[in-house]
Amino acid sequence: MKVCVVGSGGREHALALALARTAEVVVTPGNPGMAGTSPQGFAISVTGAPPEEVGAGLVVIGPEQPLVEGLADRLRAEGHLVFGPGADGARLEGSKAFMKDLLSEAGVPTARYGVFDDPDAAAAFLRQLPGPWVVKTDGLAAGKGVLVTDSLGEAVADVKAKLSGAIFGEAGRTVVVEEGLCGPECSLLALCDGRQVVPLPLSQDFKRLSDGDDGPNTGGMGAYSPVPLAGDDVVDRVLDEAVEPLVAALRRRGIDYRGVLYAGLILTDDGPKVLEYNVRFGDPETQVVLPRVDDDLTGLLAEAAAGRLRSDPKAATPVAVCVVLAAPGYPGAPRSGDVIEGLDRAAQVPGVDVLHAGTALDGQGRLVSAGGRVLGVRAVADDLATARRRAYAAVDQVDWPDMHYRRDIAQAAAESVSAAASGSSAGGGGR
Repeated sequence: MKVCVVGSGGREHALALALARTAEVVVTPGNPGMAGTSPQGFAISVTGAPPEEVGAGLVVIGPEQPLVEGLADRLRAEGHLVFGPGADGARLEGSKAFMKDLLSEAGVPTARYGVFDDPDAAAAFLRQLPGPWVVKTDGLAAGKGVLVTDSLGEAVADVKAKLSGAIFGEAGRTVVVEEGLCGPECSLLALCDGRQVVPLPLSQDFKRLSDGDDGPNTGGMGAYSPVPLAGDDVVDRVLDEAVEPLVAALRRRGIDYRGVLYAGLILTDDGPKVLEYNVRFGDPETQVVLPRVDDDLTGLLAEAAAGRLRSDPKAATPVAVCVVLAAPGYPGAPRSGDVIEGLDRAAQVPGVDVLHAGTALDGQGRLVSAGGRVLGVRAVADDLATARRRAYAAVDQVDWPDMHYRRDIAQAAAESVSAAASGSSAGGGGR
């Protein structure tokens, strides 16, 4: 089968590599770092042609913007098999107010919230909450429209700035204000065929720009999978309490949702709660989840797209860690055009793939930065500490001026696994 992947970022590169285990893959518009051949011998190519002209048996839509704009609807109307929700289902991500209202209707555990277009009403609601406070743009903001703060004054000021349109334009003319929840976060990606859902492995990503969860929110600076603190019991509970009720609520509204549901979760003392739902594969979560899916991903997505999801994907044993390399100025105004060096050396580190997110070729044919998040360095190994060590060994080989990355991706998780193993060993005895 030929598969067309729509998009140009690290998520789409990760999808292309996973799909190319069993299929020929064409990425549109892609980027110059994606083209090549999979270890199984299937080609990955890049084209500027629209997806309907690729001649693919399956179209997989990566980013949220074309989903919200109805690309899946248009392709399905033309007879294409498409993995990705229509515009009605994509409102889950296109409007946070719609998403929160649907969660409330479905009885999904989530934070207390209010929806406002008046700054004074929003400020009054904020004062009723104990803090910390969360302020979100209603519309799409590329993962950068969320403020989480312990300062009431900062939350009120953020509401006013967003509602003025000065930061996110029309996407911020309505805001969702939430109570802040406490606990570790993780993400669950689930495939949906309109009725049935099957989970993929859990992952944890890192939204803040700098080490120690400091700095502004980004689209994601790294991720790892599996998540040691969340086992199968968490997955089962989230499916029962959050994912399946949501799909049932969508059906009641006449929405036939065929695609991936991305549940951003927080593990509170009262159990898992949903922070948000997205309607596409997460980035960089996809980079670490897909290597752990020990199945034919092409077949899985085709089944979901056709409304006949029969397979139950199994998680493979390897562990995956991804470190994002970003351009100076990200997430504000990233600098582009810097020549990237060392990719060949990085790719020689065992278990490593370098995933291209924001790269281009300059007039001399050199690979240069062309976005905020430029590369994702992913490593797979049998344990978290080794995967992390491999990822950073490869990162050390890559360079361009003022390249930025976090140095603590998966560090706490690796240390907790090591400490647990040491404790088990120290406490173990003979029979």
